[in-house]
Amino acid sequence: MRPESLFPLFADLTSLAGVGPKLAALLEKVFGGGRVKDAVFTLPTGIIDRSRRVTIAECGQGGASGLVTLDVMIEAHVPGASLKTPYKVRASDESGFLHLVFFHARKDYLMRTLPPGERRIVSGKAERFGSEIQIVHPDLVAKPGEISTDDLIQPVYPLTAGLTANTARKAVRAALERVPDLPEWLPAEMPEAASWPLWRAAVETAHAPRSAADLEPGNLARTRLAFDELLAHQLALKLARASRRARKGRALGGNGEKVQAVIAAAPFTPTGAQMRAFEAAKTDMEAATRMMRLVHGDVGSGKTFVAALCAAHAAEAGVQTALMAPTEILARQHAAVLTPLLAAAGIRTVTLTGRDKGRARADIAAAIADGSAHVVCGTHALFQEAVAFHDLGLVVIDEQHRFGVSDRKRLAEKGLAPDTLVMSATPIPRTLTLAVYGDLDVSRLDEKPAGRIPPTTRVIPGERLDDVIEGLGRAVAKGERAYWVCPLVEESDISDLAAAEERYHLLSNSLRARIGLLHGRMPGKEKERIANAFRNGEIDILVATTVIEVGVDAPDATIMVIEHAERFGLAQLHQLRGRVGRGDKPSSCLLIYHGRLGETAQRRLEVMRESDDGFFIAEEDWKLRGSGDPLGLRQSGLPDYRFADLAAHAGLLPMASDYAKLIAARENPFEGEKGEALRTLLYLFERDEGVKLMRSA
Repeated sequence: MRPESLFPLFADLTSLAGVGPKLAALLEKVFGGGRVKDAVFTLPTGIIDRSRRVTIAECGQGGASGLVTLDVMIEAHVPGASLKTPYKVRASDESGFLHLVFFHARKDYLMRTLPPGERRIVSGKAERFGSEIQIVHPDLVAKPGEISTDDLIQPVYPLTAGLTANTARKAVRAALERVPDLPEWLPAEMPEAASWPLWRAAVETAHAPRSAADLEPGNLARTRLAFDELLAHQLALKLARASRRARKGRALGGNGEKVQAVIAAAPFTPTGAQMRAFEAAKTDMEAATRMMRLVHGDVGSGKTFVAALCAAHAAEAGVQTALMAPTEILARQHAAVLTPLLAAAGIRTVTLTGRDKGRARADIAAAIADGSAHVVCGTHALFQEAVAFHDLGLVVIDEQHRFGVSDRKRLAEKGLAPDTLVMSATPIPRTLTLAVYGDLDVSRLDEKPAGRIPPTTRVIPGERLDDVIEGLGRAVAKGERAYWVCPLVEESDISDLAAAEERYHLLSNSLRARIGLLHGRMPGKEKERIANAFRNGEIDILVATTVIEVGVDAPDATIMVIEHAERFGLAQLHQLRGRVGRGDKPSSCLLIYHGRLGETAQRRLEVMRESDDGFFIAEEDWKLRGSGDPLGLRQSGLPDYRFADLAAHAGLLPMASDYAKLIAARENPFEGEKGEALRTLLYLFERDEGVKLMRSA
């Protein structure tokens, strides 16, 4: 149950005075939700400072152009001759006069607001129109005693069509009146040491910026709110982890024979990182609790081999392994790698995707059900009702951010408390690992197989396209093979990006080579046919969109051309480059840019030229992107923070993680006053799944 103290914050926006359904719909757009809490959690993006007072004469002399605040006497009203002409109000001070101008005016309202013979504080944009000074529709009109200097500095909130700045401000002010005093969830020494205000004071201060410095993420009030948000998320993750560890799993033991047979069959010597990751996973699998481990590393760092060793260990324990991949191409590619490795240990691998039909599908399903298929590679087809496992003990999920939580859960429900291994080909900076995967045990594959030669990376302007094509022709004549990546599928009137289809035709006409085209709009069968043809050496140059980023593997390809490289993110460029340099031959990556490079794009291409280390590149990518969408991880489960800016508040994350770990380790984290306060924190930031997990543990 949500604590009663939070009820006012979770009330609908229409509960605020003056907010009807129509206005609530506009506010919901800018606040990201339709509750009072969403208004409170939308911090100002700027300020309007009206505190500088000027005289009317100064407006006319250009001494104060634009936004001005004046103390004036209202002299007379001059209504327009018709509704189409403006209504003017003459106002003066000791230095001169001006007109306040209104269109579609209501005379009775203006007479009440600006009565002749009385003084008013007026603020707005002063402009000279002919021989007179005017302020059209003043932003602020108040009696001299009604307004303080503080009232003249106003916060700016996001707007949408039909919503005025004053209306947005008024709604936030009304929402702030509903903010309750909440119990302190932090130990007393923490806010004291950091000079942080209490939670409610932090909210009020963050909504009342006095200067540009108050809008910065490092402002004390904003820092306090960011820490609370990070703490709520970390606490939910740590409680999930504690809950999982409290739930019984199965201890999967083995004699090591099958694992050794796989290692002996491998055409390479496993890296130290691969063996460390496997040993950590093996320890997890042998424990009586359920494994939830992430293995992440660079392209080509050998995640699939770690999965093969884990599958061999599972087979020793007499249970099946399911490997779920996001695309059919990738599922079949994993099967192609695993089959020969595991066959050496007497382990049978099968593939099941949506494309398998009829008798063939029935035979695969029967082998899964009777246990003769030990490892099953597949797509979403794996968790369909018709698929029954004999005894599923290990679930391996590749590129897990492409699957929903319900997908992963449905697959896990096919077995009896199976262990889970998650693989990601995006190296993640250490700080972000906490933010995204705080509930998992993490293994980093930070070594590449011996003998690999890093690709030589060159940055080339688009004007030299002909030279690139000529050089490509010479390389193909020597037996080399290449990828050519374009961002779009076909030419578009609204875009100047090179299109895969257009480039395919140009290369086909320019070179004597076997050229293939691959893009996301092709039917699955056709995509697989082209991918296989390239892998088998039947195609010399594969022109493709970024569909090849995950799932097209030709280890002997040595050239990667990325056109319009300036339009790609660093992580994506690195992923694409990782498609070459996988064998023992020298390889190269050509980054072609068009037009003038912006500062960020230039730095991205420099980083690519400087380094082949995915973890270094991930850190740089994060710095360059800032908090917008680090590494494109929004889709990867990175929380959508309202107060925390991961680039600016990176130092808070380890603090929040450590404190959350301390809390989660307690026998009853929600006991006593402080426990109740922590429970309130989780509900406030809608991380209340943590509370539910503790109850079900």
